[in-house]
Amino acid sequence: MTETLSYIRGQAKQCFPADALSATGNSPLAAPSNHDHDTLVLIDQTRLPADFVTVECGTVEQVFDAIVRLVVRGAPAIGIAAGYGVCLARDADGNRSPMAYLEAIDRLAGSRPTAVNLFWALERMRTVVESVGAGDGLHHRLVAEAIAIHDEDRQMCKAMGRHGASLLSECESVMTHCNAGGLAASMWGTALAPIYHLHQSGHTLNVFADETRPLLQGARLTAWELSQAGIPVTVLTDSMAGSLLRTGRIDAAIVGADRIAANGDVANKIGTYPLAVLASYHNVPFYVAAPSSTFDPKLASGDLIPIEQRHRDEVARPYGVPLVPDAAKVINPAFDVTPAELVTALISERGVVRHPNREKLAKHFEQA
Repeated sequence: MTETLSYIRGQAKQCFPADALSATGNSPLAAPSNHDHDTLVLIDQTRLPADFVTVECGTVEQVFDAIVRLVVRGAPAIGIAAGYGVCLARDADGNRSPMAYLEAIDRLAGSRPTAVNLFWALERMRTVVESVGAGDGLHHRLVAEAIAIHDEDRQMCKAMGRHGASLLSECESVMTHCNAGGLAASMWGTALAPIYHLHQSGHTLNVFADETRPLLQGARLTAWELSQAGIPVTVLTDSMAGSLLRTGRIDAAIVGADRIAANGDVANKIGTYPLAVLASYHNVPFYVAAPSSTFDPKLASGDLIPIEQRHRDEVARPYGVPLVPDAAKVINPAFDVTPAELVTALISERGVVRHPNREKLAKHFEQA
């Protein structure tokens, strides 16, 4: 599976080998070198599926821009990218200093407001800065922490794949929304992880991917990466979901998440809530897969989750094509909130929580 990002110390060209798109390969972290220039290399997701190109970020500001422009997207991937982005910080004199790292953390925290993984990763980096302080070892410790965040995400993706596979093992066809695979996290991703796990075990599902307007992450990204892995995928417009569910051809729906409140309410890409309503009406199980870093116990309910409002041109002028009159207003929330009562089960790296609520989620994480 293709990962979306890699941090290297030295020459960026080492990062993406020719076989990076193989169905079983990853883009691993390159070995550190003695070169002083660190680089974050990202697959430019705005260019897929037409072009597979990478973006090299050598400064905090370039990482900030990449997150805002959705060069890198998906809650876990944003957190990982931000962790690596902190390591690129330098002060006005070009030196690495605690103050430069803290300023980088504050800057990157302003890139996107909804995905809690971003703030979770940055707080881990802040803890390192504050605990180590000035000294030659600080940069090394920060790089090690960013790599640990990345490696832990790989393990969480594998675990979600195992746990989620038990819920989909009797299914033939599943529906998903947006992109929650290797492009949005590490390796298998979150919602696609059980699909990849089953595929490797010899049980290949038919995946129906909502195109996910307005930026078409399902059509452009989910369909692309599943095709790369040899998993059959069919793209449908978002407005087709209800009609397809009504036919009885869909056995389950599974999505990722950008933030999950203490009571189990889920913020995910806009269009997730109506899909959950439709699944409930048609008695189709609706599953959400997310690592523990996506859960936000500080927020009592989904009503408190900040929802990012994006630029009107994403709706009015997609890819530069004018579709909406200039005089017309546009609303463009990036996410919506699905109430916990519509979620059949939440899947984390720690297991499955059926019919989630505040008490079940608290117990789930306390036991772990």
